[in-house]
Amino acid sequence: MKKIFCGIIVLFYLTANGYTQSDTGSVNRIATDTAVVKDTVTVINKDTAIVVPDTLSVSRKPADSSMLFLAGKTGMRSEELSWPIMQHHPYFDFTATPEFREVSGKKKFTGKEWLFYTIVFLIIVFSLLRLAFPKYFNDLFRLFFRRTLNQVQIREQLVQTPLPSLLLNIFFFVTGGFYITLILKSYDLDFTGNFWLLMFYCILGLSVTYSVKFLGLKLTGWVFGMQEAAESYSFIVFIANKMMGIVLLPFLVLLAFSKEGIYAASFTLSLVLIGAILFYRFIMTYGVVRNQVKVNPFHFFIYLLAFEIIPLLLIYKLLLVFFTISA
Repeated sequence: MKKIFCGIIVLFYLTANGYTQSDTGSVNRIATDTAVVKDTVTVINKDTAIVVPDTLSVSRKPADSSMLFLAGKTGMRSEELSWPIMQHHPYFDFTATPEFREVSGKKKFTGKEWLFYTIVFLIIVFSLLRLAFPKYFNDLFRLFFRRTLNQVQIREQLVQTPLPSLLLNIFFFVTGGFYITLILKSYDLDFTGNFWLLMFYCILGLSVTYSVKFLGLKLTGWVFGMQEAAESYSFIVFIANKMMGIVLLPFLVLLAFSKEGIYAASFTLSLVLIGAILFYRFIMTYGVVRNQVKVNPFHFFIYLLAFEIIPLLLIYKLLLVFFTISA
């Protein structure tokens, strides 16, 4: 009984050992077969085993045996070794001719750059004037807005400083001419075809107009023996012009770069402010002249119509006819 039992155990052991060796051999055969295939991906399906080539494999250059010699050469610096290594790089071809790709040409912008630079220049000039003559600006604002009772003394101080007065008058001519030019361009009334030439004509026309007016007041005061009244009147006129030149400066930015709605609002607001300054100038002029000359308000109103309003309407009518004929 013991012999039979031992025989069964031995037979079972031999059978299990043989089965294990058979499986190991098959595994080794499969491993050997898959190791031979290079750059492949094995996809195992339930029914069949399909070998799919790997499209993502990188084709490398064959290794150069001379690189082993260069790498093992003693005494060679890294700078001398870098270029040979790059020449034989397996992935990047540093020796190939570079490929030239034509890019787009330089784009030229033809916008409002010069308008921007001109306005910035005017702002810088105004800032320099404000820093150079702070007392004159303070007296100018105090006198214009009547924030002091001692107006005669302030007027004398302003008259005694001709340099800032002259510079601010020139600043008014430039800003006023610039403003008129932008308005004419917006309504397509440019008869010159050149913005800067039109601006030059506007500045020249504005300066000539007020120069003739100043000389006319001087001559009228001398003829009728009212030099003091004429000087007071011209002083108030040019004070209002200086304030108008300062007020128009921010509107130049809006009229030059804004569009449609903002432009219309800026233009309307600028006209309202100009009209308010002119109306305030008439009130100030009447108050100064009445203290020196006995004048009737009706007569002063007729004077304003004859020498202030009608000339502007005539100039407007002349320009309108001229542009209509040119068109």
